[in-house]
Amino acid sequence: MAVQGLAIDTDSVKVPRIDELYELDPYLKDHDREIRRRYGCLKQMLENIESDHGGLDSSSQSYKEWGLHRSPDGGIICKEWLPAAKAVYLKGDSNDWRPDEHAFTDAGYGQWVLKLPPKGDGSSPIAHKSIVKLSIVTQDGSTIERVLPRCRYTYQDPDTKLFQSVFWDPPAEDKYKPVNPRPSKNEGRSLRIYEAHVGIASWEGKVSSYDHFTDHVLPRIKKQGYNAVQLMAIMEHAFYASFGYQVTSFFAPSSRYGTPEELKRLIDTAHGMGMRVFLDVVHSHAAKNVLDGLNQFDGSGACYFHDGGRGLHSLWDSRLFDYNSWEVLRFLVSNLRYWLDEYLFDGFRFDGVTSMIYHHHGIGTGFSGGYHEYFGLGVDTESLTYLTLANYMIHKTVPEAITIAEDVSGMPALCLPPDMGGIGFDYRLAMAIPDKWIKLLKEFKDDDWNMGDIVWTLINRRHGEQTVCYAESHDQALVGDKTLAFWLMDAEMYTNMSCLSHHTPVIDRGIALHKMIRLLTHGLGGEAWLNFIGNEFGHPEWLDFPRPGNGNSYHYARRQWNVLDDDNLRYKFLNRFDAAMNNLDDRYGWLASPQAHVSAKHEDNKVIAFERARLLFLFNFHPTKSYTGYRVGVHLPGKYKIILDSDSEDFGGHKRLDHSTEFFTKADPWDDRQNHIEVYIPSRVAVVFARQEEIDSTAK
Repeated sequence: MAVQGLAIDTDSVKVPRIDELYELDPYLKDHDREIRRRYGCLKQMLENIESDHGGLDSSSQSYKEWGLHRSPDGGIICKEWLPAAKAVYLKGDSNDWRPDEHAFTDAGYGQWVLKLPPKGDGSSPIAHKSIVKLSIVTQDGSTIERVLPRCRYTYQDPDTKLFQSVFWDPPAEDKYKPVNPRPSKNEGRSLRIYEAHVGIASWEGKVSSYDHFTDHVLPRIKKQGYNAVQLMAIMEHAFYASFGYQVTSFFAPSSRYGTPEELKRLIDTAHGMGMRVFLDVVHSHAAKNVLDGLNQFDGSGACYFHDGGRGLHSLWDSRLFDYNSWEVLRFLVSNLRYWLDEYLFDGFRFDGVTSMIYHHHGIGTGFSGGYHEYFGLGVDTESLTYLTLANYMIHKTVPEAITIAEDVSGMPALCLPPDMGGIGFDYRLAMAIPDKWIKLLKEFKDDDWNMGDIVWTLINRRHGEQTVCYAESHDQALVGDKTLAFWLMDAEMYTNMSCLSHHTPVIDRGIALHKMIRLLTHGLGGEAWLNFIGNEFGHPEWLDFPRPGNGNSYHYARRQWNVLDDDNLRYKFLNRFDAAMNNLDDRYGWLASPQAHVSAKHEDNKVIAFERARLLFLFNFHPTKSYTGYRVGVHLPGKYKIILDSDSEDFGGHKRLDHSTEFFTKADPWDDRQNHIEVYIPSRVAVVFARQEEIDSTAK
């Protein structure tokens, strides 16, 4: 067992910076013993890795030892873990698929090793791009075939549609050699993430490629002002429509889009543009595929997973890892290290964290925020310890790496360092925010929007823990839901987005609110921003992968860049606003600043005002009323000017504000601020003001 939580003597556990944790949240003191126990579990695991497994650095690099490799003499060595196997063989193209020619040796503890000498000419007995398989004799004497768990490339058989493991060992001259260093965190004060799926990144109805993304999409992302790319569906998945969340081969980048070397070029090119690249990693579960996945790998119902009901996710119909097994930990931790070392990813978005850290997996469970939900028996200590170990290893290996947790529960200290009693993530996703916007658009008239409720949703996050905010992500783009643009404009996106026609009320409202919703979320909702590919310009239509239910069509599994590039269509206005918003944050850095001070959330006027990063943000959500001489409280005195206006003609607005106007503060308190300015704020308009001092000091 990797974790023996009940054996932890909590009284003897010293969490180095626990006082800092209690300064952030004094209520956590009531759970001091459990916080110490969790830290003790990590400490116990690290000590065991150091004493019995060669240390964390060596253990996390076990991907160099395990799996199929060419040995220094030109031969082959393969090492696999099959605790329930009676015999193991390697077969494939290289030996004409003879089933029992290459027999593994039982090395004990479920480990099996095969060594093959080089050919007479010194070349490898298994050639680059050869298809290989394991032939396994199970406990009942039957023989099964399996793909290699650590294969680095796959091939889909055109006849069977099964994915085969491929020995990826290109000659030195064909290996991609990176030329650009990883970007530093200091290269952008704020983190602005562009969430993308390589396969849908073309306007054509087909699976797009790594090379297309590198050459055609990365320049767009850079131009928009993003400084990080989050790649979905990279780990190989047999079912394309799973969006990459039913992983079958954890060490293989998806062959649908190209080769491993082409993915390396993509990442290196992004680094050359000053953008970091994050991998959407799925360690919360695995596909149930048997013939081309990890399920029943050694013929048993266990191996990498819990046996029985604990090893099954009832909602996702997938397998759940046994995080208390040393070999499973070795597999998963080395998987993370592999993507860091071999591909130079800059961090990870961990999918399904809520499912991992609770025994109920979040199924049929609502979280009230009561601390009993986070420190009771419902929490899975084993998976929580694994996540802490993973974060510890990642940041020890690449100190500037970023890890992001997809957690809806609000687990305290999730995004604090382990030595403070935390789990070690850098950010969590603000998953309640997009749900709030969709709920408003679906269920409420504009007149009934509650400004206080909107503000509360945007600022309701744990103090001292960083959050990635977003107005919508891939979840809202999928078939069955709608993007913000589609909820706002629906069928009129097909007929009334031409600049050659007059604004209809639907399009006018949709374009105005799309900009306001995104800016309000960007400015108030977190410490980093995320946008899903295409949403920056209000991508028309939903996202639906080819499947039997839609005739295996690729029509909706693409991004229609053509509507953005058509200068006669209004999508360009939303795209320009997105770029202006990002570039303004790059200049003033509000995402990297402390939380905003909200001075106004006026229900009757439908006005929200707040200050952040020495800027004033003002929003008028009223559908019909504009206000002249409207008082807005500000902390800092001086001369203010407009630096961003959603009603600008460049953004498809009505050009109702004069940008040459100078607003001088008056020393009369207003809305609990020492000063105020008086402005004109039109209906459905958002404006950002800056003092002349800030404009001058940030001028480039």
